[in-house]
Amino acid sequence: MTPAITRTKVVKLLTFAVIMIVSIGIVLGIAALFGMAVHKGYEYNHTVDPLPEDKDAVQPAKKADTR
Repeated sequence: MTPAITRTKVVKLLTFAVIMIVSIGIVLGIAALFGMAVHKGYEYNHTVDPLPEDKDAVQPAKKADTR
């Protein structure tokens, strides 16, 4: 003979199910936001500042370079 399913057991089971679904949704949402941030980082066009055209121009010495 199986034990009777009481209203309390059903409420506890439904509460557990709702909490699990919400928790999984939050985890998936955070994972999606992380994925979007990484994708946006890879989409960014990285450039290097161009070098000055005057390569022969003498630049002033830095303090650490003078002795």
